Amino acid sequence: QVQLVESGGGLVQAGGSLRVSCAASGRTFRGYAMGWFRQAPGKEREFVAAISSSGGSTGYADSVKGRFIISRHNAENTVYLQMNSLKPEDTALYYCAARTWVSANYVPSTGYAYWGQGTQVTVSS
Repeated sequence: QVQLVESGGGLVQAGGSLRVSCAASGRTFRGYAMGWFRQAPGKEREFVAAISSSGGSTGYADSVKGRFIISRHNAENTVYLQMNSLKPEDTALYYCAARTWVSANYVPSTGYAYWGQGTQVTVSS
């Protein structure tokens, strides 16, 4: 069982930056691919970014490419999402997710089995 706890959300002005974090339980964190997803009011949850278990490969949704950076610190069982040049349309509840039993450089955008409770990010115009 994997437990995920997000933190770091908040209110930021358009053009600003914010970093959200996700702490994971379990001794095998380095074996998980990790992803960030978001859900805005009235919309479906969408993929934002993912990082392979090794940390060597990443993937991003087109809407955030060039602005967001996903990273992980395996020794601290933590994954981060650095969000720059934020826009009002980035406002959403941000979730982290874990996918187990993956190869070291696989970057999945689907198939995640474990989810956190989410952290709210609000970008004002």
